[in-house]
Formats: sequence, structure tokens, C-alpha cells
Amino acid sequence: MNIDIIISADDIKEDKIKNKSVLVIDMLRATSVIITAINNGCKEVIPVLNIDEALDIVSSNRSKYILGGERNTVKIKGFDFSNSPFEYKTNVVKNKILVMTTTNGTKAIKNSITAKNILIGAMINAKAVASKLVGLNNDIVIVNAGTNGQFSIDDFICAGYIIENIMSITDSIITSDIATTAKYIYDNNKNIISFIKYAKHYKVIKNLKLDKDLEYCCQKDIVSIVPEYENGSIINKK
Repeated sequence: MNIDIIISADDIKEDKIKNKSVLVIDMLRATSVIITAINNGCKEVIPVLNIDEALDIVSSNRSKYILGGERNTVKIKGFDFSNSPFEYKTNVVKNKILVMTTTNGTKAIKNSITAKNILIGAMINAKAVASKLVGLNNDIVIVNAGTNGQFSIDDFICAGYIIENIMSITDSIITSDIATTAKYIYDNNKNIISFIKYAKHYKVIKNLKLDKDLEYCCQKDIVSIVPEYENGSIINKK
């Protein structure tokens, strides 16, 4: 089983992901939100690339949908919620469909559609993701959403933690140089917040006083589900 990493949504190439199991990570904050919403009873999440597409989907029956997302970390005008996991509580999302568009995360998901499987991961479900990937018994590509097409420290260390968890389950693993580096970074920086404070996106979130979001998204293994993208939407396949 081979493990590789793609460093941003803009760097995804079909020949790198075709017939492989892809894990999309945007821990600050899109994939953390998706995992949280589904864990709290959301029926499905429909990721889209642009605002007009999101508005068009919900116009058919507004009562069954929630509009969520951001542009450059800020809530989109006219949307119900931004990209904070704390907004997607059970009483809000239960039995609803979340239509979501974000700057980086939803782009990474949509750009990965030629993969064999697309799983949604973050720090908060890392162990569950690792177990699921090992069970699929397929070559793995971890897609870091990145930040505006650039490498992101937060997604990279999250990938390293997930690789460590995979390697704790099986030793039948061959890591690429970049995957080996991600694991090394995590092994030497296990306090996540103390390391990702150097990330550009971390500083943006701090400036917006979203400290609780940072603390939540940096927690390890507080959720046991692994959402999957399939046929245009993300669900919890049991």
C-alpha cells in the first residue's frame, strides 16, 4: 500500500489519483465542519464550487437545506452559516442537507472525483480515517486542500498524524518522500496548535478571533465517523 500527498487543491492531477483512495483534508475548517455536521445528524453535504450553484440547489425547496460556507474565511452574504463547526449543532442540522462552498475544501473534493474513493478527514476523526483506509486496502493519496493554491502547514501536519495512525495498524506501507516528511513533522510536533501557529491561515483565523474553532479543529480523534463523497454528495456510509 503506497501513500502519497498532494499539497493543494490546485495541484491535483488525474494520473495521481485515478483508481486510488483519496483522503481530502482541510482541517481549518471545511472538512472539520463536514465531519461535525454529519456526526450531528446532517443527512448529507453537497459540496459545490461557487455561490450561484449553491443558491440554485436550495431554491427548489429551501426548508430542507442549509447554506454554509465562506470566502476568504468570512461568511457568504445570504448564507445561513459560515465555516465554524460550532454553528452546525444537532438542533440545526438534524435531517437537513447542507449545501456548502468554501475557498479551498470543496474545491479539493470536487477536483478529486476521478479517485476510486473519496474520504473526508481531519484531526477530529484521524484514527477512524486511518482504519477505514487500511480496510480499503488500496493505494492512498492524501489531498491537502491548502490555502489559495499554496502549501498549508495545518493540513500537512494533519496528514502526518493520519499516516502515523495508518502505520500503527499495518506495516505494509510505502510512503513517498513527502508523506515520510509529513509523518516526521508530526512525530516531532505532537502539540498541534504550538506548531500550526506558524501557518498563514492560522494567523487569519486568529485575527478573526476564532480561537474556539482553532482549539476544536486541533483536537484528535473526538469523532468516529468517516464521511465519503459519492455521486455528488457526502454521506456517512455505514
